[in-house]
Amino acid sequence: MSTAAVVVTVLTALWVGFSALSVFIRAKWVVEPLAEYGVPRAAWPWLGTAKALGAAGLLAGLVVPPIGVAAGIGLVVYFTGAVVTVLRARSYGHVPFPLLYLTPVVVAMALTAA
Repeated sequence: MSTAAVVVTVLTALWVGFSALSVFIRAKWVVEPLAEYGVPRAAWPWLGTAKALGAAGLLAGLVVPPIGVAAGIGLVVYFTGAVVTVLRARSYGHVPFPLLYLTPVVVAMALTAA
């Protein structure tokens, strides 16, 4: 595995972990849009947990690659779902935000596959 793959994967895991933490602490800039999109409050802890597990899985994938692949796939599905949720809520100006998380996950997966 290349140095670039390791660096991008670690930074991506930290970025996604930050996103999970933001849900757990109910950061205003995260939970207000979730409420606007119609995401039920009961789902928020599950969303944070999915992101936290995905971030941990990316890191674990540096040692056990199939775990990283599974985590990457899960995060791609998660953030694609986030884009769809934003689009369904017609909050078109917010579409870049889930893409800021989706893109590095895809890049990390591509680099580790190379």
